[in-house]
Amino acid sequence: METPEEIVSGLTQELRRGTIVMCVLSQLAEPQYGYSLVQRLCEAGMPTEAGTLYPLLRRLEKQGLLGSEWETGGAKPRKYYAITPMGKEVYKRLCAQWQEMERVIGHMTDGGEEK
Repeated sequence: METPEEIVSGLTQELRRGTIVMCVLSQLAEPQYGYSLVQRLCEAGMPTEAGTLYPLLRRLEKQGLLGSEWETGGAKPRKYYAITPMGKEVYKRLCAQWQEMERVIGHMTDGGEEK
């Protein structure tokens, strides 16, 4: 049988999977390359592995939420990602949904206080 810590850890990972898109979009107002985005997410308290981020970036680009451009002028080529106008609209709507869920969950749990 799993311990409470193992259960909470697994459930926390599920929550993170559901919010990573919003976190990534929030960091792309200015173009970022993959590794810099990993660093920004980690610094903000959302540690993300490159193996998780790069497939997500490709998916978001395919959906039209991100655009990308290669920069080849430096020591090594880097692909920079930036949010598109559609990505900004989706991000805005996701934030509104998040705020509503936060309100509902806060109400349901009495603001997180134990009963």
